[in-house]
Amino acid sequence: MGKIITISRQYGSGGREIGEKLAKRLGIPFYDKELITRAAKESGFSEAAFENVEKKATNSLLYSIAMGMNAYGNHDIGFTNLSLDDQVYLAQSNVIRKIATEGPGVIVGRCADYILRDKADVVHVFIWADLKFRKERAVKLYNMPEERAEEKILKIDKRRANYYNYHASDKWGRAENYHLSIRSDYVGIDNSVELLANYIKFSERG
Repeated sequence: MGKIITISRQYGSGGREIGEKLAKRLGIPFYDKELITRAAKESGFSEAAFENVEKKATNSLLYSIAMGMNAYGNHDIGFTNLSLDDQVYLAQSNVIRKIATEGPGVIVGRCADYILRDKADVVHVFIWADLKFRKERAVKLYNMPEERAEEKILKIDKRRANYYNYHASDKWGRAENYHLSIRSDYVGIDNSVELLANYIKFSERG
């Protein structure tokens, strides 16, 4: 049937571009914004609700408080008693699990590696790069002001880590959570795609 590939990435490392090119190379669906649209449609939440969840996770302690940590400690409460952000995360998780049953595809971010951690035929990838490389990409591709690029990149990485660490009860970027970690500034974007395509081909032989 082929594999699901989840891609976690540092901001500016080219992880999304690598995922999109890999999906095109393999002829399989690519899920990023598409996942948000589908989750919103199936859950009844707005797309903005999904887009805003990760953006709130700037401070790990404050984020945990805002999300209502004791909601998870009470097994008697229902879905509707969870915070809005928790409901959005659960709705998104349900869609990711459905996608994983429909056939091969590439899923970027959204804690997909954790959500699908017990599913067979899934390859989990982490893309990272030197900060200088990421700053250059952010300025060139995302029109980020050069003087603020480093600060914004580190802030976005911190948000991603806090979001992941809260929902996954694990550490974002930890090597043992992934089958493969690729340094994109060293390997290159297109070579990263080639490397992943070959890795998946060899893993399917096993």
